[in-house]
Amino acid sequence: MTDALIAITVLWGFVFIYAVMATMDFGAGFWSMIYINREKTKATNIANRYLSPTWEVTNTFIVALVVAVYSLFPTAAYTLGTVLLVPGSMILLLLALRSAFLVFSNIATEYRKPLTYISGITGILIPGLLISVLPITHGEFVDYETGFAQLNLEALFTSPNVYAFIGFGISSTLFLSSVLLADYSKVSHAMDAYQVYLRDARIFGPISLAMAFLIMLTLRGEAPWLYDKMMEDLPLLLFSLFFFLIGGAGLFLPSFFEKGVRGMPRLAMIAVTIQYLVASYVYGKAHLPYIVYPGVTIESAFTDPNSFRAVFVTYIVGFAILFPGFIYFWSLFMHDKRYLRQRKPKEGTQS
Repeated sequence: MTDALIAITVLWGFVFIYAVMATMDFGAGFWSMIYINREKTKATNIANRYLSPTWEVTNTFIVALVVAVYSLFPTAAYTLGTVLLVPGSMILLLLALRSAFLVFSNIATEYRKPLTYISGITGILIPGLLISVLPITHGEFVDYETGFAQLNLEALFTSPNVYAFIGFGISSTLFLSSVLLADYSKVSHAMDAYQVYLRDARIFGPISLAMAFLIMLTLRGEAPWLYDKMMEDLPLLLFSLFFFLIGGAGLFLPSFFEKGVRGMPRLAMIAVTIQYLVASYVYGKAHLPYIVYPGVTIESAFTDPNSFRAVFVTYIVGFAILFPGFIYFWSLFMHDKRYLRQRKPKEGTQS
């Protein structure tokens, strides 16, 4: 395995981790907004309780992702920074707005509802904008007529494939977050909220699958080079579909551990995460060797080998220190009974 391939694998790992964590984070904000007036179900309290300690952790991965791009593939960073000027600026603006209001909400309890609505609206817009970066890298919307990479906004906003990706990003956000919040409600013994989120997961699971098929359908016409390479790994795509079906079954089957309760959201969460991992591997492998098709490859954009080794060692050491901390944080978050079963959300905690 070449240094460039190792580097892009590290980068794609950051992308996958952030994608899964961020969709749950953004979705929790959206569900908090949707159920803000349904106090009896405690669905908003559950979403806030999940969101409060996790959004800061999630943001660390996007920082790691940006630093990895600039340190490992500086040439690609220049091209991406140029073509993503408009969507990237919108993403940063919404992230800054959301983060600012999440912090502000801790001291502005009288503005609870407006802050929740801002978090919810930005939480559904950001995933759609973030995933739109992927079809941009397919190259169909990047012009080189002036000698520099420029994004063709007209072609971008009239592309069915782009809207398929956006629809998939939004539906996946709502699906993954509802599955996780169902699991979180169950361990918190908030069964009214559990039934609400279990129902939402059952709705948005099939929608996410339909949007995935729509991506493949539109990809065939707009980026045939990528579609053909993905079809070479059709068995893996079918394997990922198998795990999706396992996850779907986990939302309907009776629980093995609790009588009279339907659904095994923990099984569904694990199976669906594996499904997304396998599918993203197929997509990432098919995308190689291009970062931005057809002008920027992993080899042409790669940093100096000595710089790569220094950065790679730094990341290894950093994760060796941080990863146990993330595991410990998650175990406390999912098993601390005092936090899980609190009757009221902490004062000032909003989404």
